[in-house]
Amino acid sequence: MCREEESQDELMARLEALEARLDGFIQQGLTERIARLEDALTLVTDVERYQPLQRLLKTGNLKQADEETVRVILREARTPDREDLTPDAIRLFPCSVLRVIDRLWTTYTGDRFGFSVQLELYRAVGGTLESALAQDGEPLNRLGDRVGWRHNNQWRSLDQASHSLKDPVGCYPVVWWDSPYGAKMVNYFLSRLFTCEF
Repeated sequence: MCREEESQDELMARLEALEARLDGFIQQGLTERIARLEDALTLVTDVERYQPLQRLLKTGNLKQADEETVRVILREARTPDREDLTPDAIRLFPCSVLRVIDRLWTTYTGDRFGFSVQLELYRAVGGTLESALAQDGEPLNRLGDRVGWRHNNQWRSLDQASHSLKDPVGCYPVVWWDSPYGAKMVNYFLSRLFTCEF
């Protein structure tokens, strides 16, 4: 009888452990589904803002999608052109907008391009939030070399970008960093991606 009670206790303990694991899976699944729905709702409520970018990416028009990405950023920053986009505007830029832009780029390019891809590559070459904030050029140069923004130790001009799916992973969007601040703007932007927890 005592052994039967032990086996029932063991069975109950195993059942409770399985139930806890199942609850964890359900909770994780719900959390992920809620995040996806929130992202979709952001896109739905701002169809006017994001639909042109979505359409361009869906049709594979990367050059115009790159330019549209800048238009969305400038519109959100309430800035007429890239020359007026300041580090402070980037520092305060809404994470939700960056996430929607990133999701569109990653979705329609099979995870080849997007802000999250760029940040992942920046981390892979030794970049950190601290190096971006300190305007450390070394990790940025390594990122530029890796994604094709630099060639033979020189930064390439934007007109050299072919905007093809065959281009190096992480090289787009790229037009956003063309500003009077030069490479510093890329570091400001990367630091914002870090603080937005990409």
